[in-house]
Amino acid sequence: METINRAAEKKYNKWIILLSIVIPLIVGALFGVNLRDLGFDVEPLTFLPPIYATINGLTALLLIVAFLAIKNKNITLHKTLMTTAIGCSIVFLLMYIAYHMTSDSTSYGGEGLMRYVYFTILISHILLSIIIIPFVLITYVRAITNNIERHKQIARITFPIWLYVALSGVIVYIMISPYYV
Repeated sequence: METINRAAEKKYNKWIILLSIVIPLIVGALFGVNLRDLGFDVEPLTFLPPIYATINGLTALLLIVAFLAIKNKNITLHKTLMTTAIGCSIVFLLMYIAYHMTSDSTSYGGEGLMRYVYFTILISHILLSIIIIPFVLITYVRAITNNIERHKQIARITFPIWLYVALSGVIVYIMISPYYV
């Protein structure tokens, strides 16, 4: 059974590698594109940041409840919550891209120590949000291919990083929200 599961897992590896490279490249490329600057008549989607920050908070909550579900051996609930967390992350990413393609970037206006705190959290959030992509995909693939022992091994790494990315996204929003125009 294990060889069958590993074979099933292997077929996803090309997709994991591709998505782990392409998603950050697309986000990075689109981050610098403002449709209004290119002459498109689009309204700035300035209402999105509190929505996608809320989605980040919801993702964090889903991850915590999913962790508790699996600790209580509620596999069905765990699967549902984790799939929903992945869906939330996808929705967040789409909204984030849409906002930055239609709106001017907001600069952080804090000073002193808070400026260093903000940028430390922001930079770690950005770097870990790139790193977490292959971890989430590998963890998910190991679950759906029923490689549960290997799933558990990587989930121990994926969970705290993903939780940090979700929570730090909320913190970044809270810290920069006074400076939105």
